[in-house]
Amino acid sequence: MRLILPLIVLPALAIAEEDFSQYGTTNPEEMTLERLVERARRGDVDMIVCANGYLATKGGRHEQARIIFESCANAGWTAAMNWMSQLDHNGLGADEDPDRATEWSRRAAELGDPVGMYNHGIDMMRGRGVAQDVDQGRALVDRAAAEGLLIARRLQEAEYDLDAVTPDADAWKYAPMF
Repeated sequence: MRLILPLIVLPALAIAEEDFSQYGTTNPEEMTLERLVERARRGDVDMIVCANGYLATKGGRHEQARIIFESCANAGWTAAMNWMSQLDHNGLGADEDPDRATEWSRRAAELGDPVGMYNHGIDMMRGRGVAQDVDQGRALVDRAAAEGLLIARRLQEAEYDLDAVTPDADAWKYAPMF
């Protein structure tokens, strides 16, 4: 019996030392966040990759969320555009950038996204990241409400009082600079 065990182990060791690199990656990472970020960097995005941007940002991994969302947004995913706007408005994973944030909302709105319409409308009403145009901002909020966006309807019912939809803690951010 002692002689049989080494005879069984020796062939297994010989196989373990064989070079399998000719076959490519034989056990790739598949559903890790790192793998999905790498796919996003290459522009290889789909619903799974884009949805994991949410997982990344909710987990506080904003830099990774930015990589995913920006790639998805550039591929036309309007929900990712809205997330990029949120990240840029709040300085998550990069410096706060109201102009860039508003641009993401504008792009989503132009593609017919009700959340993009609502956010861009609010930006226009405030004059944050874009020239202030209260009438045009309200028109965008109205379009979002007509699409069924409940928070847009809530803002209409509050007679466009932005305090009705903005947390008190953010009031400093939207105050005039002069």
